[in-house]
Amino acid sequence: MMEFVTVKRIDNSRLVRIVSRGQWRDLCRFAGLGAVLVALLLVYAGQHFRCLRVQYQLEELKARRAEAVERNAQLKLQAAALSAPGRIDQLARVELGLTVPVPGQVAPVMAPADGMLAQERAPRVPMARDAAASSAQ
Repeated sequence: MMEFVTVKRIDNSRLVRIVSRGQWRDLCRFAGLGAVLVALLLVYAGQHFRCLRVQYQLEELKARRAEAVERNAQLKLQAAALSAPGRIDQLARVELGLTVPVPGQVAPVMAPADGMLAQERAPRVPMARDAAASSAQ
């Protein structure tokens, strides 16, 4: 039994599919809607991740503040220990060799009657005439 196969050459390259305006409009409408949805999703995701980043920064700042408060309390305790009168007295006697003053060794200073201990003087500003005279010499 013999079989014969025939090959029929069909050229469809010149055919153009006509797209209706309604289909093209629907395609543009769905593409635009998809683009808007993707944009909204990206904006939401950006805000969400920024919010997370800010929360992490806030937690880090809270931890740093707690460390600073603890360090401040330690420094206040250290300052109180260093300024204790007993410690200062011991340092003055042992390291500096100071002794208690003998009666009559310390003379009290009387304050002026008007209550002014020191006066502030305004700085002397040379006048233009004084500056010209000194530059001419």
